[in-house]
Amino acid sequence: MNLFEPHANATPMLPYLADALQVADATQLIANFGDNAGCEAAARADHYRDLGNALGFCRWRQIERLIVLLSIGRAVGTVH
Repeated sequence: MNLFEPHANATPMLPYLADALQVADATQLIANFGDNAGCEAAARADHYRDLGNALGFCRWRQIERLIVLLSIGRAVGTVH
């Protein structure tokens, strides 16, 4: 997943986090699955999509984006 658009001055696509539980879920997936945490979150998103559950799908897709963002290892966006 590419967090940036092709041009150099692109705004990063930051995940929308509805609550702290999503951060806890991302942290737990990273602890349990390591480098495959993003794939696990994507699989869970796909599962909810297949069930027709849009809320579950969007939740896990945002968690997947958060995991990718955390794996970058540098600040993304505005740093004050």
